[in-house]
Amino acid sequence: MSLSPTPALNEAERQRALDALHIVGSLPEPAYDDIVKVAAAVCGTPMALVTLIDRDTQWFKARTGLDGHQTERNVAVCDHAIRQPDQLMEIGDLMQDSRFADNPVLNEIGARFYAGMPLVTETGAAVGSVCVVDLSPRELNPTQRDALQALARLTMNLMEGHGREREQQVSTILEQAVAVDGPTAPTTGGNYSVVILELQQLDDVARRVGERTLDRQLTLLDQALEQCLQLERGDSINRVTGSGEFIAVLGTDKPEHTLERFQRAAESVTSVLGTRLLIGAGTTSTGESNNVLFLRADRALSEAKDAAR
Repeated sequence: MSLSPTPALNEAERQRALDALHIVGSLPEPAYDDIVKVAAAVCGTPMALVTLIDRDTQWFKARTGLDGHQTERNVAVCDHAIRQPDQLMEIGDLMQDSRFADNPVLNEIGARFYAGMPLVTETGAAVGSVCVVDLSPRELNPTQRDALQALARLTMNLMEGHGREREQQVSTILEQAVAVDGPTAPTTGGNYSVVILELQQLDDVARRVGERTLDRQLTLLDQALEQCLQLERGDSINRVTGSGEFIAVLGTDKPEHTLERFQRAAESVTSVLGTRLLIGAGTTSTGESNNVLFLRADRALSEAKDAAR
């Protein structure tokens, strides 16, 4: 079952909006676990999920009543739901819908009923859904529909709140790194680079190796990346709290050699963790603001994720 976006859905912009949240592959959080528990209880279903529709996968930020952590996108009912961002999609009997009657994932779990409300960013991008699934055909009542819509709004508020907290931390990192009188101020006439380094699928890594091993390896990675810096030109690197993301500021607008050193330095850690480190860089020589430069690096990281598919 191959799906293509409707003309109203700009997939590239939708994907960039999802990437900007930096939540796919993040570690579990109790607030999202509570949301799916409430969704299942209110709607009277054995299964509920918070899903995010990534490039080729449907990733579960939280779930109850269901094993697994992701599916292929081309079998995801939520991929249909996000095509109408302002509407709750309710399918009373999946086996009577030609789009899903032969869906192998739904057949495996015995799913017959689905209702999902899209998660929509402030910019109007539908990035996933809060959904419930039942093993018998049925329909929601008006109170349950209202509740599912409210939970989707709450979930999106949580995600965007997390995004704002990250942006504030990144802003502080950049301001300190490029301060004129700061200890790590670039000394190359104002020309510098911002680099984002991100370990992928942190949630999967934590399940495989354990959180203690993950924390230990992240510390080792931080130390290895620091060894790649040239302090005399004002280089610095900081880890974003509670994540596998690092922000480097390099006192050069030609960072390629340092980026190669970053990748080589990370190899021992990524080998132990069984994941990849992806990098996005933005450079300036025209006095652009930190924010503009960071957004360029963030977009470069998104492009790196496209290339790594």
